[in-house]
Amino acid sequence: MSTTEVVRDAQSVESYNPLAKQKAGAKLSRIPVKVVQGEVLKKPEWIRVKAGSPSTRFYEIKQILRESNLHTVCEEASCPNIGECFGKGTATFMIMGDKCTRRCPFCDVGHGRPDPLDADEPLNLAKTIAKLKLKYVVITSVDRDDLRDGGAQHFVDCIKNIRELSPLTQIEVLVPDFRGRDDRALEILKLAPPDVMNHNLETAPRLYKEARPGSDYQFSLNLLKKFKALHPNVPTKSGIMVGLGETDEEILQVMQDMRDHNIDMLTIGQYLSPSNSHLPVKRYVHPDTFKMFEEKAYAMGFSHAAVGAMVRSSYHADQQAEHALANTAL
Repeated sequence: MSTTEVVRDAQSVESYNPLAKQKAGAKLSRIPVKVVQGEVLKKPEWIRVKAGSPSTRFYEIKQILRESNLHTVCEEASCPNIGECFGKGTATFMIMGDKCTRRCPFCDVGHGRPDPLDADEPLNLAKTIAKLKLKYVVITSVDRDDLRDGGAQHFVDCIKNIRELSPLTQIEVLVPDFRGRDDRALEILKLAPPDVMNHNLETAPRLYKEARPGSDYQFSLNLLKKFKALHPNVPTKSGIMVGLGETDEEILQVMQDMRDHNIDMLTIGQYLSPSNSHLPVKRYVHPDTFKMFEEKAYAMGFSHAAVGAMVRSSYHADQQAEHALANTAL
């Protein structure tokens, strides 16, 4: 596990340490868009999460992860569902370190100069999954814009090691956009395609400059369309957050854009701001609106739509994928 210094408050030029893991204010003080905090909205009664308790596998999972020198996005991104998921013995593993080369102001993953890739990580990950006897795993990563392939080969190494030790385990990957390296990355992923290919659009294109600086909406759509063309039997998946200032109409258009780019599966959840330094919540979407999104998703032809306030990209991912994977086996 990284022992890198963690910095949360904005730093002066003199004290700036590029090797530190920057969180909250330290991470977001240098982005090109100013985060403006408005009125803090009161959380509605339907926003509820389950805390981990000693009677569940919560602490067991945390201990195994520490012993294996592994990260999870559940912890690094402060996911509100961590108690429930760890309690059920599931986790989304985050490979290639805990420092992202991007500074997205909705995300709580730390930013900084990444450490060199850990050559032992693919085998350590595979051993941990075998030890936990997991039947469905999600592998994600920080953005690694410093790598020529964006980290695609490391994904492949992880997939191969997992399949060697746990041949019945199904693998979903939640990949970055491989900006400028997508063709190279897709060629490498041919060596060991996942069972589900996931890449999140996150929000409406109008909000990309504010919410996803350094990313491109059409580029992300094209990444999934290109993958689907290469692997027509592998389900593709993407996710959206609501509450960043988008309209319902914009969400419906993003959903249609996904279908137009042959994306099979969809997740939609409520954005919750990780700190006062991050983008504020502009609205809390009512359960009835989530229900409308779900109905529209199936009408558009998505094979599965997980839609609700506490839904996250990999929340109950095994259940999300079950129907889509069954269809590909027909």
